[in-house]
Amino acid sequence: MVFDSDVLIWVFRRHPVAAGKLDRDAAPTMSIITYMELLQGARNIMEQRQIKKFLAKYPLKTIPLSENVGHRASIYIEEHALGRGLRIADALIAATAAETGQALCTGNARHFGAILDLKVERFTP
Repeated sequence: MVFDSDVLIWVFRRHPVAAGKLDRDAAPTMSIITYMELLQGARNIMEQRQIKKFLAKYPLKTIPLSENVGHRASIYIEEHALGRGLRIADALIAATAAETGQALCTGNARHFGAILDLKVERFTP
């Protein structure tokens, strides 16, 4: 399963349900975009170090961008940016999940609801 940044933030904050979801996944993954979102959200270098230390504890495979992910994300933007407000980062994360054939675990399911070829697993903290 591909984990969205919001779920990983809940795990980072030691939320037991989020941590359990991550722990139960046999092969958890995240998009490189998610990794960048987590680092970008840090307020200082100490928080960045804490995030990197946190991520080192979990066997999350980071999926890089590819030509196929970029192409699919551009289609998602074309189809959903105007009507649904889909943003670039969310389009790339959704495309990563769809291209790898995995579900996207997110607490922001409404961001991804219009993307029909995406399997979404809702997370509620």
